[in-house]
Amino acid sequence: MKVLVCGGGVAGQALAYWLARGGHRVTVAERFPALRDTGAQVDLRGQGIDAVERMGLLDTVRDKLVDEAGVAFVNARGKARATIMANTSGRGRQSLTSEYEIMRGDLVRILHEAAKDDVNHLFGVAAERFEQDERKVVAHFSDGSSGEYDLLVGADGQGSRMRRTVLPDDSPDPYWRVGMHMAYWFVPRIASDTDIRDTYNAPGGRMIMRRSHNPTETQVYFVLREESEEATAVHREPVERQKEFWADRFRDAGWQTGRFLEGMRTTGSFYSQEVVQVRTDTWSKGRAVLVGDAAHCASPFSGMGISGGLTGAYVLAGEINRCPHDLPQALANYDTVLRPFVDEIQAEVKPHLLRVGMPMSRLAIDAFHSVTALACFLRVPGLIARFSREDRGGSWRLPDYPELRLGAA
Repeated sequence: MKVLVCGGGVAGQALAYWLARGGHRVTVAERFPALRDTGAQVDLRGQGIDAVERMGLLDTVRDKLVDEAGVAFVNARGKARATIMANTSGRGRQSLTSEYEIMRGDLVRILHEAAKDDVNHLFGVAAERFEQDERKVVAHFSDGSSGEYDLLVGADGQGSRMRRTVLPDDSPDPYWRVGMHMAYWFVPRIASDTDIRDTYNAPGGRMIMRRSHNPTETQVYFVLREESEEATAVHREPVERQKEFWADRFRDAGWQTGRFLEGMRTTGSFYSQEVVQVRTDTWSKGRAVLVGDAAHCASPFSGMGISGGLTGAYVLAGEINRCPHDLPQALANYDTVLRPFVDEIQAEVKPHLLRVGMPMSRLAIDAFHSVTALACFLRVPGLIARFSREDRGGSWRLPDYPELRLGAA
C-alpha cells in the first residue's frame, strides 16, 4: 500500500519502519522543518522494550541510555529523605526509574536512522485536511500540494489535528483530565547534580524534579496540582506567558527554585502541557487511523507513553500485513488486539494516588516523606519491583507477526 504517516515522532517513525519492512511505500510528513529530535528524558518499559528488541535496535538504544540510578525525595535543604533505586535485576517490574532511560531525541534519531533508507520523509509540511472514499484517501498539505494514498495515519501526538477529523462529530471530549500540569526545560549542570533524580515537594500541590542526562545539562520539571480554566488555557498561549504562569506559581517554592526559574528565563528548550489521557471509542474511520498518543495517550505519569506508542505502531503494522487485502478488517483487528493493553496502562493512572504524592500542606509532605523513608528502610520498593510477576501493561504480550520478523522483507 501507499501510506501517509502524519507526524515524525516516536510512534510515526516506528510505524514507518514496520510498514516499510512489510513492503509498503511509506511517506512521513512532519510539520517541523527538520527531524524533531528534541525533548526530555523518556523510558522504555515492558512491551516497549520487547518492540524495540524485535526491531533489532535494543543494543543501539542501550548505547544511548541515560545514567539515572534512582529517585531521591529531598527536603528544602536538598537532603534525601528516601531513595528508590532502579531495578536492574532484569526481573520483575521497573521502579520509578526504568532500566531503559533515554532522551527522546536520541530515540527518535535511532528510529529515523533505521527507517530512512526505505521511507520518504517530508519536512516542513503538514497534512491539513483529507477526504476519502472506498478506494483512496486524498491528503491536502500545508504547501498547497496534495497526494493520493491507500491509508492515512495520524501519528501527530496528544494534540492531534488528525484525530479531530477521524472522530465522529458527536464524540465526547477525548481528554481525560487528572487536574495536573507540567513544564520542563534544561539548565546548566552544576557539581551537585548527580545521577540520582531529585524530587522535591512544596506546599500547594507543587513538585520539582531535577535529573541530569549529560555532563553539561540538567533537566528541570515543574508539576502542579490545579484545576482551573487559566491553567488549562495557558499551554496554548505564547511561551513568555507560559513562563510567567509557572514563575508565579513556583516563586516561593524553596529548594533550588531560584536557580531553575533563572534558567527558565533564557532556556531554548521550554515546554508546557496539561497532564491528560486521550480516551476515544474508535481509532479509525475508513482509510484513516490513529496511532500512539493521538489514539491513546496514557499521560506522563503512566510511564508507558513511549512504550505505548511503540507497541501500537507494531500492532498496527502487523495487522495490516496480516490482512493485506482487507484494510477494514485490519483496522478492526488493530483495535481489538491493542485495546486491552491500552485499557490496562491507562487504568494504572489513578488521580487519587497521584495526589498522595503531591501533598497540599507541609504537614502532609512530612508525613509522605516519613512513610516513604520507612518503606525504603524496609526495602519494600525494591522487593515489590523484583518479585512482581508483571511490569506495567500487565500480562498482555506482543503478538507475533511473521511478516515483520527480521529478514522477512
